[in-house]
Amino acid sequence: MLLVLICSICLMVFFVNAEAQSHAKTNSNHNIGPFLLVANQGDRNISMIDPSAAKQVAVIAEEDITGHEVAASPDGHTAYVPIYGDSGVGLPGTNGDHMLVINLASRKIVGNVNFGHGVRPHCVIYDRANNLIYVTVELDNAVAVIDPHTLKVIGSVPTSQAQSHMLAISHDGHRGYTANVGPGTVSVLDMRERKTIAVIPVSTTIQRISISPDDRLVFTSDQTKPQLAVIDAAANKLKTWVPLPAPGYGTASTKDGRWLLVALPSIQKVAVIDLSSLKVIRTIDTPRSPQEILIRPDGLVAYVSCNHDKQVAAIDLTHWKVESLIEAGAGADGLAWAGKW
Repeated sequence: MLLVLICSICLMVFFVNAEAQSHAKTNSNHNIGPFLLVANQGDRNISMIDPSAAKQVAVIAEEDITGHEVAASPDGHTAYVPIYGDSGVGLPGTNGDHMLVINLASRKIVGNVNFGHGVRPHCVIYDRANNLIYVTVELDNAVAVIDPHTLKVIGSVPTSQAQSHMLAISHDGHRGYTANVGPGTVSVLDMRERKTIAVIPVSTTIQRISISPDDRLVFTSDQTKPQLAVIDAAANKLKTWVPLPAPGYGTASTKDGRWLLVALPSIQKVAVIDLSSLKVIRTIDTPRSPQEILIRPDGLVAYVSCNHDKQVAAIDLTHWKVESLIEAGAGADGLAWAGKW
């Protein structure tokens, strides 16, 4: 009887320790990720996707209307979600006035950046070079500058244009470029001096913006014709147009600077542009309405949010094909990477 009792106690200790170790491992994984984050406009929440399993593992409610874009801190612990409002750019509707701060380990809202009045905050970028957060604030014709430690607005960069919807910054954080949707222009910003350097006319309407890995070229999609604008960042002028199979939307360059991917929402494809020749060399089928594109840190996979089908397409950049379709939420749009790969 004594031997049986001793064996029972040993087994209990073993299982308790195993459970504790499993719990500790789970908590550790929550802290470090990595996760692909997706801003789901329709569901008003953020998807946390395990990229290794290609599966959504958590959903964080925004409890607000509604976030379009998301960014993550360099350590992968925190997400930032500007609350835009209930309308599209330039359309009547509510005017968001704050940005949510989310702890990704606890998966809870832990902070709030208040802009003081309705500004329709939209695109958020964490500038790792200078440890600052930038948020486009459309109704102020500006980009807000936020201290990530105090979560206070510490300045702004004027864009001199309305509807400054999306932002791209150079890798050293010196230059910023906004896609000004209704005016159809790109504002070139000095992020350190916090001033507008130039305003580049592009079209009557544009959408989205990105910058090449060497910071020499800036890309934005004409919404009136199936063509992509290529801007010379040194000259601050339109360099050329790249004909597309259909009007483009979000863009992203591969890490090696060889290719540019362009979402083509109306035909459910992603175009691949050879950046040496500036020509489309292939297209890849996706679910409906591809929106934003994010390249994985190792450069091997591109993630494409497809908002009509509540999915993210993972494109293998070696074989140029969709390797998996990941379920997300309604209106899947903004993407961010949290944690180390």
